[in-house]
Amino acid sequence: MANQSIQEALGHGQGNDVGIPDSHRIEYVETVEAYNKWAEVYDTDGNFLQALDTFEMKDLLPRFLGLVQTQTDGKFNMTSGEQVLKLVDLGCGTGRNTLQLAESAPKEAQIIGLDASPGMLEVAKGNLKAQGVKGTVDEGRVVLGVYDLLSPRPESLPVSLRGEARASGAISTLVLEHIPLDKFFEGAARLIRPGGYLLVTNMHAEMGAISQAGFVDVTSGKKIRPTSYAHEIGEVIAAAERAGFEIVPLNGGEKVRERRVNEEMVALLGSRARKWVGVMVWFGVCFRVRSN
Repeated sequence: MANQSIQEALGHGQGNDVGIPDSHRIEYVETVEAYNKWAEVYDTDGNFLQALDTFEMKDLLPRFLGLVQTQTDGKFNMTSGEQVLKLVDLGCGTGRNTLQLAESAPKEAQIIGLDASPGMLEVAKGNLKAQGVKGTVDEGRVVLGVYDLLSPRPESLPVSLRGEARASGAISTLVLEHIPLDKFFEGAARLIRPGGYLLVTNMHAEMGAISQAGFVDVTSGKKIRPTSYAHEIGEVIAAAERAGFEIVPLNGGEKVRERRVNEEMVALLGSRARKWVGVMVWFGVCFRVRSN
């Protein structure tokens, strides 16, 4: 079932997942609470799926930006006379891809990082400043703001996305796993203007059939897990279409990019990837908001 959580599908309560030592009892907590706790170690806990996503985004992000720039060329803000180019990192976490957008997008573009977790946004702000990028809310070229796809409040958005203002494009990496499909795409559609693009990457359902996102809390020793869903690619595409999106090939005729871990990838992704050799763990797909 599309909206059945992995915890429910695997029949877990306080039990253990595959590959989790008995000493690490599992605690399931509300998603925002989990990521507030995870924020302290998120960038340093050896998450191999994040490493894979970062590697794939080196290729996907320039393709995405090329599509967005083609769509926005020649379109101007009638009030200011300036070209409009706003790019959203939806579920920006600690700013991993917000920083990449800031470095890769045209200098006139505004980058807007949104996340439901204030803890993750605090880390993102620090990371952006450490790299010389101004990341204070509603200030500078990069803007950060709280936005919860599970209970969206438009008034919480940065001012540049309120009302009829919408982005030219958005990326959302390793976020979809935590959101029911219709809620995710309905929330994304509110942020992107007709003709705009949405690049989504996520944990593959084959991986979700075995385990899910989580981290070990250094204080309690417990494995903390937020709510996650093992979304099948076909279900993802169907939900996107219901919300007004259409799929756009990433590279020639490549509509969906999938990645299975092999031995050669372990050196790139870290030792935690070894137990996933032979498993499909990641996919990426690009959508466009239909204009009619």
